[in-house]
Amino acid sequence: MKTKISRAALTAALLASVAAPAAAEQVFNRIAAFPVAQNLPADKDKLTPSSAEIITASEDGTMLIYSDSPLGAIGFIDITDPRAPKAAGALMMDGEPTSVAVAGRKVLAAVNTSESYVKPSGQLRVVDLATKKVEASCDLGGQPDSVSVSPDKSFAAIAIENERDEKVNDGALPQMPAGDLVIVSLKDGAADCASIKHVTLTGLADVAGDDPEPEFVAINSLGEIALTLQENNDIVIIDGKTGTVKTSFSAGKTAVEGVDTKSDGALTFTGKVDERPREPDAVKWLDNDRFVIANEGDWKGGTRGFTIFDKTGKVLFESGAAFEQAIARIGHFPDKRAKSKGVEPEGLEAATFGGQKYFFVLAERASVVGVYKDTGAEPQLTQLLPSGISPEGAVAIPGRNLLATANEVDLGKDGGVRSHVMLYQYAEGTPTYPTLVSKDVDGKIIGWGALSGLVGDAEKEGILYAVSDSFYSMQPSIFTIDASKTPAEITNVVRVTRGGQPAQKLDLEGIALDGKGGFWLASEGDSAKLVPHALYNVDAKGEIKAEIGLPAELLAGETRFGFEGVTSVGKGDDLTLWMAVQREWKDDPKGSVKLVAYKPKTKEWSAVRYPLDKAGEGWVGLSEITAHGDYVYIVERDNQIGDKAKLKKLFRVAIADLKGAKLGGELPVVKKEDVHDFLPDLKAATNGYVVDKLEGFAFDKSGKAYAVTDNDGVDDSSGETIFFPVEMKAIN
Repeated sequence: MKTKISRAALTAALLASVAAPAAAEQVFNRIAAFPVAQNLPADKDKLTPSSAEIITASEDGTMLIYSDSPLGAIGFIDITDPRAPKAAGALMMDGEPTSVAVAGRKVLAAVNTSESYVKPSGQLRVVDLATKKVEASCDLGGQPDSVSVSPDKSFAAIAIENERDEKVNDGALPQMPAGDLVIVSLKDGAADCASIKHVTLTGLADVAGDDPEPEFVAINSLGEIALTLQENNDIVIIDGKTGTVKTSFSAGKTAVEGVDTKSDGALTFTGKVDERPREPDAVKWLDNDRFVIANEGDWKGGTRGFTIFDKTGKVLFESGAAFEQAIARIGHFPDKRAKSKGVEPEGLEAATFGGQKYFFVLAERASVVGVYKDTGAEPQLTQLLPSGISPEGAVAIPGRNLLATANEVDLGKDGGVRSHVMLYQYAEGTPTYPTLVSKDVDGKIIGWGALSGLVGDAEKEGILYAVSDSFYSMQPSIFTIDASKTPAEITNVVRVTRGGQPAQKLDLEGIALDGKGGFWLASEGDSAKLVPHALYNVDAKGEIKAEIGLPAELLAGETRFGFEGVTSVGKGDDLTLWMAVQREWKDDPKGSVKLVAYKPKTKEWSAVRYPLDKAGEGWVGLSEITAHGDYVYIVERDNQIGDKAKLKKLFRVAIADLKGAKLGGELPVVKKEDVHDFLPDLKAATNGYVVDKLEGFAFDKSGKAYAVTDNDGVDDSSGETIFFPVEMKAIN
């Protein structure tokens, strides 16, 4: 039996996949992002929750169809031009669609119509693709979850979960009624309701065998059905033609080592998850004898990876911690889920592209898709693709060299990103993601995320330093980035300490060199959280040597939107630190923020006012300040994401014009010059899915400019970090 892939092997595979190839290779890259709110019916408020969950495609590959549980609909996306997907409407289902599958010119939609947990019900709706109308409905006798169509289109299988109520008895099983499996014959894609067979599943599982809760179903070319019973930790193989259970076996247990198990504001991959049930969610056949399961966990389990079985129940491969560790190296590990089930592999897809078998593992909490080559033995991780928030389902369209993912989280009512469907193309080229990875040091993973301030090294070209913000409050860090690599590489980390211990109550947003081998750090304060607005001087080892609080005259108007960058102008006794305040404070005119100055030698404070541009929705503020030549360069942005993002720009102010006035009095207004628009850069890097937090900008020793985005620690975020060189137009 194969065991987990070594960390070194996975790192090598991932780095090799993103390095420039000696010869052209086929890779997956995102080519489009579609916000499913564009499919909201005209009579719905624009902030009505909507979601893309399970997704399928028409047989010609030009139409995507997805289940939208919050809206109570199935949605359609025209991908005739996959780089420009178009809204094709939503069909209300009078219930909660849980899954969709295509058979010929029909869509089979499983719809939950349950009155309650104890009175479950559901229907299989047959929808004509051409007219987008329901043609027939079959009573399923319970609450459906997954639906799958056999490769020969002769039948469909529907997992009837009859899910448990997690509020009853702490969600413990059994909770009746039991679930089962429905098999229905198909003719020209239409379901023959009279042919429905119910396959009894009670008495099979060792865990709560009298209350089976089927989760996901897949069918191979022999017509054999693989069915996961997630909470029961069981897998059942069923003859789809006869409805006979051929075999069932436990999904088993496994322990996981080398993972982060504490949601404590720090990334430490030295923990262990004791042996626990795999509790698989999705299942996909790799061929007629092997299948892969995603071990998300639900009730008592979850092992953070995936497992390949043969249909006799023999484990052929166990990923262990390798998948999660690879995700950590690209900055996508969700620390808030560390104590629970980590990255939570949930969805799967399998297909052959260009003669090569692949399978795709969707990490719900990390918002990435692992691309694995199916070698028939140990699979090879080749890429990690950025997805939207919480990928739930995926569909491969090999005939058009396309892959689509459905990402379920909709944060529209919170002012955040909407649910998206992402499209990827398989073609010759180089992977465009990740743009930044961490290199293991002494065999240990450098966990990272939520990057903010950026500064270039004084001696070495292509070397920069970045800080992480308050998301990692128990592990404030300074990362060394080697930008000469593709992707750029985090090669080292220095922890910021106070008295030798991790410095708490910091929200690091800016970094500047202090000329003595150490750094000046700017911390954005928040009095409500007892985080002070402050400057810190740390040595090369990260130990705080000086802490400078803000003067009373400045704090009198404070808000939680404080320093977002720091830079140094001058040297020695003439050294002045300039800090950019993110948004208006109470004493600022609307549309104007402060640039604040501090002279370490004399301990004098002063400030100027900086006029903000206007954008569409949301607010506009500053994210970075960095000195270069005769100017300070300032990142100004809105807080919008995706197609709503309108302002992500770089401005500059002449240092000669930075003549700060005394705090508490009238402040001079500086003149700014527009020097670069980041939106084209971000759109090119993400193919339309523009992230909101462009937070770091700096020049290296040679004068080359770089920028980086903040991924919010993968909390209500897709987790994407975009690190990129900035090609600015020539400026006098």
